Amino acid sequence: MGTVNIKQSDRNIWKVVTSSFLGNTLEYYDFLVYGTAASAVFPQIFFPESDGFIGTLAAFGTFAVGFLARPLGGLYFGRWGDTHGRKSALLVTLGLMGFSTLLIGLLPDYAQIGVLAPLLLVLLRLAQGFAVGGEWGGAMVIVLETAPEHRRGFFTAWPNTGGFSAQILITLIFAWVYSLPREALLSWGWRVPFMFSTLLLSVTYWMRSNLSETPVFTEFVVPSVRKAVPNANMIAATFRDDWRSLLLIVGLRFAEALPYFLLTVFALSYGANVLGIERGTLNSAMLIVSVLAFPAHGAFAAISDRIGRRPVYLFGAVVVFVTAFPFFLLLHTQLFPLIVLGYVIVLNIGHNALNAVQPALFAELFPADRRYTGAAAGREIASILAGGLTPFIATALAGPNGTHWPLVAGYVMFGATLSIIAIWKTPETFRRNLQGEATKVSANGNKGGRRTASRKASSSLRN
Repeated sequence: MGTVNIKQSDRNIWKVVTSSFLGNTLEYYDFLVYGTAASAVFPQIFFPESDGFIGTLAAFGTFAVGFLARPLGGLYFGRWGDTHGRKSALLVTLGLMGFSTLLIGLLPDYAQIGVLAPLLLVLLRLAQGFAVGGEWGGAMVIVLETAPEHRRGFFTAWPNTGGFSAQILITLIFAWVYSLPREALLSWGWRVPFMFSTLLLSVTYWMRSNLSETPVFTEFVVPSVRKAVPNANMIAATFRDDWRSLLLIVGLRFAEALPYFLLTVFALSYGANVLGIERGTLNSAMLIVSVLAFPAHGAFAAISDRIGRRPVYLFGAVVVFVTAFPFFLLLHTQLFPLIVLGYVIVLNIGHNALNAVQPALFAELFPADRRYTGAAAGREIASILAGGLTPFIATALAGPNGTHWPLVAGYVMFGATLSIIAIWKTPETFRRNLQGEATKVSANGNKGGRRTASRKASSSLRN
């Protein structure tokens, strides 16, 4: 089989990038709108019988629940995407994701249906998390396999800015929501941001439905290759042959996910409820760093296409490590310029360097016929430990009065240390052939080719 030409016209690649960008914007919007509501109004709406601190913990607990379903979604939709196509899997994740968020916005509150309200909230969070688990991996893989080989990092970075475009939308929408009278905010105002997601869903679904399958999937992950590992065994094959890559991804995510969820979710609650900072001040800081995230991602990703993924990732992890304590010191000044400075250093320099490189690095670690499954599963397993639990753990560590904030900073430093160790163990991937390893699998189901590829990958990891 000849080499697949993955170079597409500029129009086609940007169409794929835009579709993936909008999908990831919806993904992060759905989760961040919940995180923002959890810190601001959910304790009163769904947990009114708890005091302020316990209510916040309970709200952040339901935030974390959504992450528990993400690895299952990553495995399910990853297998789907590696056997039936990237596009079809992404259409399903998009619909389930948007529908779950809409239903949260329509959910009766505790005063209307009692304890059933938080129970339904948990179920919808699980459905939302299940869908999100398959979204990121597929969106990044479809861009990676369509992009020109020498610019894979650059093009895959843009969809990963979806978290910051979502933050801009949320900041603007909640600025209006917070301006409502308290009674209106608690009765119907909080529902509007959830219902707004249907607009994003409609536009993204239309764009995604007009995409074509990637050349790598159609020409390399052919039916004869897919039959080498039956559908039911695709997940087992990923854990058997790619377990080192999965572990590396888990370690790599800590330095990226901890500061992101700390600053976009926990800090909004901590700054407003403990330090007395106006929510508008914190939202304005997030708006500034969200705008700056776009050029930052483009720059870091372009650098990774020239010098490799590992140096850029190591730089970002080190920045997160050394700025964990200074960020809290700047936040405690309650001065807007210094708060913005803290956000810019941690997010635009540290986090953005990591986030820009992740899509290409994670997907390049896996062969074509297990790429969606591996990238999605690895990232979403890490999401439980390094993402969804972060606001809950940080709130518990800081305590009711926030006096133990150094423990939160230490938690971030610990996570960054894990990522620094992981990047030292990770092979360089930016010149890796995206099709080579998949062709090692024999069409008659012989697994020897897989083990050969796995041994080569293992040797690379050890080196």
